[in-house]
Amino acid sequence: MDQVTAAGETALVAGGAGFLGSHLCDALLARGASVICLDNLLTGSADNVAHLQNHSRFRFLQHDICQPLKISGKLDVVFNLACAASPPRYQADPFHTMMTSVAGTLNLLQLAEAHEARFLQASTSEVYGDPDRHPQSEDYNGNVNCTGPRACYDEGKRAAEALCFDMLRANRADVRVARIFNTYGPRMDPEDGRIVSNLVVQALRGEPMTIYGTGEQTRSFCYVSDLIAGLIALVDVAGNPGVPVNVGNPGEFTINELAELVVAKTGTKSAVVFQPLPKDDPTRRKPDISRAKALLGWEPRVPLREGLDTTITHFRKIVAAQNRSGASQKASSLSAVV
Repeated sequence: MDQVTAAGETALVAGGAGFLGSHLCDALLARGASVICLDNLLTGSADNVAHLQNHSRFRFLQHDICQPLKISGKLDVVFNLACAASPPRYQADPFHTMMTSVAGTLNLLQLAEAHEARFLQASTSEVYGDPDRHPQSEDYNGNVNCTGPRACYDEGKRAAEALCFDMLRANRADVRVARIFNTYGPRMDPEDGRIVSNLVVQALRGEPMTIYGTGEQTRSFCYVSDLIAGLIALVDVAGNPGVPVNVGNPGEFTINELAELVVAKTGTKSAVVFQPLPKDDPTRRKPDISRAKALLGWEPRVPLREGLDTTITHFRKIVAAQNRSGASQKASSLSAVV
């Protein structure tokens, strides 16, 4: 296998201070690569890469990929993970979300072209929309509402894929496209609005656990280390696959089943409350990963029960810190009043 991210190579990770991007930076550095982490910090956090700031092969650049950029020196691979990925975050500024996927992806593709670097596009299972085929394989064209509130992300990512494959067909860049399914693990933002972080944080805070719809809709949850291994395998594979590749865990759970697991593992007394299902929210989601198995020799290894343990540990620390901060502020306020 031709490892372009091995020792002596340089990788640029756009969105590198985000949940997935920071784990990718860790994995690439562990393989001996040098890493340029690019992020505008709108949804990413400097805290996610603070442990890397003194690493000799790590460099952080604050930049919005919607603006053209030049990088001095040689790049061997460009990873594009730069885009808000949770509905509350990408819907907060739909115009920027769309431009990140379109103008931003084009800017990074042109950067890869200039450096003759391989390019990995982090696409999404959202390109399938609310699917009427189950499970979802890469030859399924999807069922997407192109004018709905999720379109800025769904259609933005579909447009980004079109740009990627046009560049590949024109022989201008060695592009690989990963369609990422729901991923979870440490460094998730507790306020990002995703179902795993929502339920775990609410449970740890003793707040009502919110489920949208009946809770019978399904998702497939991939642990972050498995997802990162899949992305690297796609970049490393000799010969361009020439097609998108699903990267996710085919284990399928209802949201109610996820909530039951969270309750059991946190020991919370929180009650579950049901709210209306948001418009265009998918009712079923499960990847067919036959292509990833055949082309990459990759499949996930971490079961949901195991991955939830480390994820809950991560959020326990955050909630405990927030509780200490809140208690300190309350005490200061009381002192001021007295």
